[in-house]
Amino acid sequence: MTRPSTDAVVIGSGPNGLAAAVTLARAGLEVTVLEAQSVPGGGARTLDSQLVDGLRHDLCSAVHPLALASPFFAALDLPARGVDLVVPEVSYAQPLDGGRSAVAYRSLDRTVAELGVDGGAWRDLLAPLVEHERLLTALILGNRRELPPGLLTGPGLRAVAAAVTRLLEQGTPAWNLRFRGGEAPALLTGVAAHSIARLPSLAAAGTALMLATNAHGAGWPVPVGGSQAITAAMIADLEAHGGRVVTDCEVTSWRELPRARTYLADLAPAGLLRIWGERMRPSVRAALGRFRHGNAAAKVDYVLSGPVPWADERMAGAGTVHVGGSRADMASAEAQVADGVLPARPMLLFSDPALHDPTREVGGLRPGWAYAHVPAGCPVDVTELVTAQIERFAPGFRDVVVASRCIPAARMAEHDANYVAGDIAAGALSAWGMIARPRLSINPYAAGIPGVYLCSQSTPPGPGVHGMSGWHAARIALRQRFGLPAPSLAP
Repeated sequence: MTRPSTDAVVIGSGPNGLAAAVTLARAGLEVTVLEAQSVPGGGARTLDSQLVDGLRHDLCSAVHPLALASPFFAALDLPARGVDLVVPEVSYAQPLDGGRSAVAYRSLDRTVAELGVDGGAWRDLLAPLVEHERLLTALILGNRRELPPGLLTGPGLRAVAAAVTRLLEQGTPAWNLRFRGGEAPALLTGVAAHSIARLPSLAAAGTALMLATNAHGAGWPVPVGGSQAITAAMIADLEAHGGRVVTDCEVTSWRELPRARTYLADLAPAGLLRIWGERMRPSVRAALGRFRHGNAAAKVDYVLSGPVPWADERMAGAGTVHVGGSRADMASAEAQVADGVLPARPMLLFSDPALHDPTREVGGLRPGWAYAHVPAGCPVDVTELVTAQIERFAPGFRDVVVASRCIPAARMAEHDANYVAGDIAAGALSAWGMIARPRLSINPYAAGIPGVYLCSQSTPPGPGVHGMSGWHAARIALRQRFGLPAPSLAP
């Protein structure tokens, strides 16, 4: 039987897969997206938790620091497509022992004013980066092949120099020289911990500086209705341009695929190898087989009867709370994770989306979202560890917990195959890894087979809900396979 044919097939409907599909469809191609799960979206899904009827939890991502800052999403203009992005006044916060906390407002000036002795140091660290947020974000989220416009001007070069010097400072043992108190370093370290890597490190410092810059610039938005709202907007645009998404369609071999002129895979390298490995050059197959995954996250969903009773009332407005204590506490916990040890007090990310989106409440109950950093493949239900860690900074938290559910790291891949052993970054974050991700190649998206490209967050620019990996890969595919320019993404 002759296989059906199309212009392009995208495997995986995560943010990068959909970004690739939208780009290809807008160029006039016939595009089919194949998704193994029953609901599209990958890490950007909002599903009924089955804890309380009608109460929906974000499966993976909940707050989106790059939803406004990403060049792809900026071009697509999510708000113009009906996605209501609420930008909290408090981008993120860090509770500390003794009822203290450190707060990063969207306003840099207010943040500086409340950091006391280290306010000036915080301004000196971030003000030059916030001033050039758009340029630096475009550089960091680039494809490692092109430079963003304006980079080689005097202001552009000065911005890059400022970023590099700060990266070397915060990514090395010199990271404590800038600050005198405990609040500011803890506040920055909480953002660095998004990398789930040893602290300090260059990769973690890069993560901290970019996200902290966005926090004082475009902000860290919370999508009304949950992450699925972003996915739905992208699918609507894809379908408006003739594309389609087929769910419950797991691909295990290239022989199962429709005939197409190009294939883009929003997969971890292991998934790409499973489908096309037999057709790859041995050198490419071996390089992708050496791809290294990183540390992991376990997910805990809560049903809460009210807001979290943080000891410091300023925490109540935070879109994201980094729960880990002092800089030393967090560095110790992340080192234990890297050594394969489950910390007694793990590093957490926590969000109460109903604070900024009251539609998330059902019958007076609200979702609570938490990630705990754990060793790769950890099978432990970490609910008690996470609850105790939050209670440490929010006495009475247990009293507002109505129900809970844990997805251990060992089971995260059941919900998204790219999260191998719970690695939600789809690859270890290191300075070298970010340069040679997924393998050392002039074209990091090429799969070593004509017309086949990798477009997941295992490729540059790496992890995050930004759509940039898919956008980069799709534009290369358009040029190489169809001789077409990149299309406009404007509504």
